[in-house]
Amino acid sequence: MLTRRSFLAAVLAAGSVPDAAAQNPLPPPAVLRLARRTIEVNGKAAEVFGIGQPDGVLGLYAETGGRFRVRLENHLDLPSLIHWHGLTPPWQQDGVPDISAPAVPAGGTADYDFTLPFGGTYWMHSHYGFQEQLLMAAPLIVRDPGGNRDEQEVVIMLHDFSFAPPEEIFARLRKISASAVPMGPMGMPGMMADGPGDSAGHGMAVPTGSEKPHLNDVQYDAFLANSRTLADPEVIKVEPGGRVLLRIINGSSMSAYHIDLGQLEGELNAVDGHAVVPFKGHRFPAASAQRLDIKLTLPPGDGAYPILAVLEGERKQTGIILVAGGAHVARVSQLAETPSPPLTLDLESRLRATEPLKPRPVDRTHTLNLTGDMQTYRWSINNVAWTQEVPPFPVKGGERVELIFVNHTMMPHPMHLHGHVFQVTAIGGKRFDGAMRDTVLVPPKMSVNVAFDAANPGWWALHCHLAYHQAAGMFATIRYL
Repeated sequence: MLTRRSFLAAVLAAGSVPDAAAQNPLPPPAVLRLARRTIEVNGKAAEVFGIGQPDGVLGLYAETGGRFRVRLENHLDLPSLIHWHGLTPPWQQDGVPDISAPAVPAGGTADYDFTLPFGGTYWMHSHYGFQEQLLMAAPLIVRDPGGNRDEQEVVIMLHDFSFAPPEEIFARLRKISASAVPMGPMGMPGMMADGPGDSAGHGMAVPTGSEKPHLNDVQYDAFLANSRTLADPEVIKVEPGGRVLLRIINGSSMSAYHIDLGQLEGELNAVDGHAVVPFKGHRFPAASAQRLDIKLTLPPGDGAYPILAVLEGERKQTGIILVAGGAHVARVSQLAETPSPPLTLDLESRLRATEPLKPRPVDRTHTLNLTGDMQTYRWSINNVAWTQEVPPFPVKGGERVELIFVNHTMMPHPMHLHGHVFQVTAIGGKRFDGAMRDTVLVPPKMSVNVAFDAANPGWWALHCHLAYHQAAGMFATIRYL
């Protein structure tokens, strides 16, 4: 009889031992390529970036409980690095240059491998320079294997676009701010105008002495939904009377929107990838970097249903069109009938997570004052503009940590914490058990508290997700002791 001992002896004599991994090899990693692509904006060709699979599909689709195994190939002639926004990888794979890893050089590759413990709507984008402004971003959808199969999934990715290079926009912002002599609130120079810039747009920013809350630094040339404007929108066929899941990703660098469903009523089921108690409505706010999962039940019969994103504080809008049956698709204006209001936290205060943090005392609190100097276009946290020498906010593994964001400026700031999921726990000092998120809007002159469990050791970025605010210094880090 062949015993286990004699079997192993025979195998060793043969010079090899059976390997379980060899018998059940992992599938090859998914490949994502960083490359240039050309889109059409307002009748003009525009060269932008893209993150796509070899077959041309932008972004990545995976399943909860699986592994995020990706090989990133840089087909550009310049370095880049991609952040997996909303996921919780080991910090060395988080994609922030000089913090988690060096940039991937031109022609180089990088490999990623970590677990996907939860699903939802996420996205990926460059954290290198201003590449995100040039559409170096894509969907990252983690589906539940047991999810609802009787609904059609529609992913909508929003972008703001300018023909001007982002470095030029940033330089203009700093130059124009420095020339803004009128003094506004808190001794700061006047904010930039919310109205139209030059007739062509081109990233124009105009100084003004207004003391009202300021919403939009940059006058963009266009606003895109799935890389297209409403002059030539994406038209998606849907079933009359069918069910649709909208996965809306605000990948804009500097812009917030009101998602307008028109005649349809939607049911908001998740924000930033995490389920909330369903909330019905026709309009929903989406700050930069936030995501919304909205379920729709379409009316029976033919119909065309624009799904629009109206720029905060203005009439400009973008979107896609759902078409059921043989309905006629009418042209939708790129201007809404009336300007939209500023985003508020009214909805945020009413959202409730379906899986909130377990109740426990807070072990550590950090207050982050959101500060800024418009005269030099310097944005900061606790009056300190980020450099590599700025000390991180310390935390210890196992702690319940609360962050208190206090906005001292007249601009809203969407604040994003890498590598963790937090719960909104207070607005204006009023406590409640809110939604689970990774990005929260902090409007002018308001405070928002969030809490998270320190369960992912490393060195993590924490910053305003408005690209030019982040570049100007509204950035910090959290580091485990």
